[in-house]
Amino acid sequence: MTPPTLCKLLAIETSTEACSAALWVDGRIHLRFQEAPRTHARLILPMMEAVLAEAGIALGQLDALAFGRGPGAFTGVRVATGVIQGVAFGADLPVVPISTLAALAQQRIDAGAQQVLAALDARMGEVYWGAFKADVQGLANPVGLEGVCPPLAVPQPPEGHWVPVGRGWSAYQEALAQRLDMEAEPPWNDRLPSATEVVRLAVRDWAAGASVPADQAMPVYLRDQVANKPRQVMRPGTVGAAQDTER
Repeated sequence: MTPPTLCKLLAIETSTEACSAALWVDGRIHLRFQEAPRTHARLILPMMEAVLAEAGIALGQLDALAFGRGPGAFTGVRVATGVIQGVAFGADLPVVPISTLAALAQQRIDAGAQQVLAALDARMGEVYWGAFKADVQGLANPVGLEGVCPPLAVPQPPEGHWVPVGRGWSAYQEALAQRLDMEAEPPWNDRLPSATEVVRLAVRDWAAGASVPADQAMPVYLRDQVANKPRQVMRPGTVGAAQDTER
């Protein structure tokens, strides 16, 4: 299914050091992006307001919201989840969760790659990892499951020409090169996900019926000790309760 251009979606991405909001309006994207660790809880709502104001769009005119659901920095993923739930409850909008790794891989696909290995630094000697192929629309589709593991335990991808993207490649370039016989490629090994790619993937998934109600917009941490903690749904007005720290 070809994603519709005549729709309005607002997306946020705060899973890494970068904080961003992007608004899709009938095929045009309005973006705010800033690499600013430990300030996402302060930045993201003003960014959302800024792109809406720039486009002259009110929340009630949107078709859906979207967010980078992880994996990534624990606090960053919680901030995105809490903010998007709160706004979705208040505006009675559906939510489209999008993989942070898929959004990262989309940057390399946009540059012509067909098969991408996306990696983010998960700390503690591990990487968040995912393999993606371009679909017929030129958008990222997962190949297998995403995971978190030491670089030397990253699963071998299927045969074919794969290219790297993401800061996991710069953080663990020697180990990943040893494991996969593939070198990090500047500047792609310094890339972080952006709401630009989140909103584009969300348009596709929304058109395919992949949206969920606000209370089902779930974060993906991948690490069990975080994923198994009780989840709090943040209602409108509670965004500031998020800890403004990383990981």
